[in-house]
Amino acid sequence: MSIAPQQPQPNAVAQTLESLALADGSASHPYLTDAEVFGGRHVARNLADAAHHLCLLHGRQPGVIDHASNRTVESGARAWMLQATDGFATERGVLTRVVVAAGPLPSTPGQAETEGAVLAQHHALDMLAQSDRRGCALGAATALVLDWQAVRPLVEKAAKRFGIELPACTLPSSAETLAMLADITDSPAMERAAIFGAQQLIGQHRGLWDLLEARTIARGEW
Repeated sequence: MSIAPQQPQPNAVAQTLESLALADGSASHPYLTDAEVFGGRHVARNLADAAHHLCLLHGRQPGVIDHASNRTVESGARAWMLQATDGFATERGVLTRVVVAAGPLPSTPGQAETEGAVLAQHHALDMLAQSDRRGCALGAATALVLDWQAVRPLVEKAAKRFGIELPACTLPSSAETLAMLADITDSPAMERAAIFGAQQLIGQHRGLWDLLEARTIARGEW
């Protein structure tokens, strides 16, 4: 009797991060996916608001991936880290150009509190990406690359609205990111740390969309 060859099992941490990005990431947030918010009569104000706050969260250097590259010693992650670092440097420049073209923030009640909240998010991500817990910073960096797949179309929409021509995104693909993570995670402790880092990054992104949703409601535009 012939025995069918065993199929390789998916790496647990890569599978978890893929599910996390799909279920809890930006792609599933109702604000980011609402056609009226980013396609209705207030689209320019909402796009400008999103661009400004994305830049406040991720527009400074060093950022999440830069810090994580200094905390990740695994040789199997080097090529990915190099591509991710260079790719996000381009995305950072894109955000800056879009913000300049978009002009000032739309007037919204509680602006000082909003800025303080996003700066606190930025600080939290900096601390996460500089964690000495092996795998934590890498998890945050991979989650950022995975979630940016949902954020980039919004940046492109803002660029088109404000007359900016964007270069192609050169971040590693989701498949490349998950394959790298599967290759280098070598212990349950590292897997747990990577998942924790990813969860925290995804949570901060959802917090940003929650905040922008509240700002749109405060302006009476949703």
